[in-house]
Amino acid sequence: MDIHFFIRGLIIGFSIAAPVGPIGVLCIRRTLAEGRLSGFVTGLGVATADAVYGAIAAFGLTFISNILIHQQGWIRLVGGFFLCYLGIKTFLTSPLQQQNSSSKNITLRSNYASTFFLTLTNPLTILFFTAVFAGLGAGSASRNYFSAGVLVVGVFIGSALWWLLLSSGVGIFGEKLNVTGLRWVNRISGMVIVIFGIVALLSFIK
Repeated sequence: MDIHFFIRGLIIGFSIAAPVGPIGVLCIRRTLAEGRLSGFVTGLGVATADAVYGAIAAFGLTFISNILIHQQGWIRLVGGFFLCYLGIKTFLTSPLQQQNSSSKNITLRSNYASTFFLTLTNPLTILFFTAVFAGLGAGSASRNYFSAGVLVVGVFIGSALWWLLLSSGVGIFGEKLNVTGLRWVNRISGMVIVIFGIVALLSFIK
């Protein structure tokens, strides 16, 4: 039954999104500083990229996965630099600038695009999906396009569900922060994201 593939995809999507990394920190920061919608849209960028990599694994597009894995060093290098850029930008952002932003739609598009790009700079995610699909018996979906599609939809919804829960929960605390609190949120988040970026750059050197 295809519902089984959907449920498996839901579990996989939720599980891969749950560990808190640099994008999780970014989602928390944006939720606290810009509101729950910004945090959720940030997570949707991740969910979309997860679905893209899930589709590559589910549909058995090995030629694409092989290219990405072989070039993973350079891709992660770009991701490391982008993380450092986002971290520095976050650290220097004034809470007053965020509150006085005149174009919310542009900000939301930027939030979505930045995390979509960042998630794509980790090609090893394909290996994760391939291994987990096989372990849960979902690998057979690659022989049926409809089942593979249902599996990918489940991955997207599962990942999006985690980001909805995270942004909604964190948003409760954001309502209690004043300008000084938001400034420290930006500084701490910015430093953490830069550290993740530096680690990614050092992994390329090794």
